[in-house]
Amino acid sequence: MPAAIQDKPTAQAGKTPLVVRLLVLATFVVILNETLMINAIPRLMESLHVTEQAAQWVSTAFMLTMAAVIPVTGWFLQRVTTRQGYAIAMGVFLAGTALSAAAPTFAILLLGRIVQAAGTAVMMPLLMTTLMTVVPEQDRGRVMGNVTLAISVAPALGPAISGLILQLGSWRLLFVAVLPIAGAVTYFGLRQLDNIGEPQVSTLDWASAAMATLGFGGLVYGLSLFGEGESNLGPSIGIVIAGAALIAFFVLRQLKLQRTGAPLMDLRTLKHRTFTLSLALMCIAFLTMMGSMILLPLYLQNLRGLTPLQTGLLLMPGGLAMGLLGPTVGRLYDRLGSRPLVLPGSIGIVLSLAGFTQISMTMPYWQVLALHALLMVSLAATFTPIFTLGMGALPSNMYPHGSSILGTLQQVAAALGTALVVTVMSARATTLVAEGAVAGAAQLSGMKLAFVIATVLAVVTIVVAYLLPSRTAASGDVVAH
Repeated sequence: MPAAIQDKPTAQAGKTPLVVRLLVLATFVVILNETLMINAIPRLMESLHVTEQAAQWVSTAFMLTMAAVIPVTGWFLQRVTTRQGYAIAMGVFLAGTALSAAAPTFAILLLGRIVQAAGTAVMMPLLMTTLMTVVPEQDRGRVMGNVTLAISVAPALGPAISGLILQLGSWRLLFVAVLPIAGAVTYFGLRQLDNIGEPQVSTLDWASAAMATLGFGGLVYGLSLFGEGESNLGPSIGIVIAGAALIAFFVLRQLKLQRTGAPLMDLRTLKHRTFTLSLALMCIAFLTMMGSMILLPLYLQNLRGLTPLQTGLLLMPGGLAMGLLGPTVGRLYDRLGSRPLVLPGSIGIVLSLAGFTQISMTMPYWQVLALHALLMVSLAATFTPIFTLGMGALPSNMYPHGSSILGTLQQVAAALGTALVVTVMSARATTLVAEGAVAGAAQLSGMKLAFVIATVLAVVTIVVAYLLPSRTAASGDVVAH
């Protein structure tokens, strides 16, 4: 049982605790880096003399490491104080950022990204666990609205910010710019941060850790290979199956350890119906968000001829709207509950994705901007309530495990969304080109089909939103056996 969890919230009603504000700021800075390199691929190819497939690994390796490390964070956060967890996470992130900035070769850059991601993987569960501990239940929606800024808006703004920085010079500036900001956040955070609860000594089941790392990491890796051409199809399927099999063994081992000892990832969290439904809705919503984040830059740059900076500026209003609405949505959740927000949000996601199925070579840019803004606003109306509702359905001793499961599946959903849209688009385009179609028209048709698939999947969010309760008790929402 995590001892770093107190029985009662420590914050005064109506105030966001300083510890949460600091952790939100730090989490924003580290998560921003997940998508910061998307626009830098051409520069990396030219500077470090690597292929496009190899250059894509600066993003893939980050996502892969997150998926592999997050399952261990539940155990890790039990053993350390809040300050220790923060110092280790930010210290590792800073080391990875410095290594990436100075990387003389692509291999060193990749190592730096992996180290960066290992630090990032700790921040999200640390933030969620601390928030659920110190914030009173009636204020969690408002505070979780600020958290939405870090976990949802940061990756949405990554390409826009990187496009702006890349106008000024080398890809190394992306890391040079982050380094002093992350350093300042770390310094002031350690000066102000207080420990929440006490750590508890617990043993790590190394077999579980290995299964989780290889299983979730393998699954994300296999999914990331799907978009790299038919030659990788066989290995991709094999790696995905192997990863899924290891995850199945991991699940069986956790069920056994729940009876005899402390599991690495406590799956009893999934007995809480509201948490499980929230998890499903979050995964589908995040899948559609990451899918659209991959497709729209490809459409705007490859087919419409916009520069990375122009693309970033066109998509930035949606990301900013999502961030600015986060706290407002949180306050509305505290007053109204989840249903008045999540149901309209889910419908908005479906409508925006349906609009993108009509993209063409002549679609006005204001229409692209409006549809993207609708998608981001709808995701904002969805994410904050489901995070708050889902975590609030768990007893306090399961917060680290709940946030660990949520963070892990978020990475798997991101990888699945990317793999799905790229695979559908590539397969459709290849078929049409073989039939004699022009390459641009074939790619456009592939994008439309990918958006159709995303729209169909998003319809599931409406169903799940309808099944969710408007509010939940902290520990009374358990599925009967």
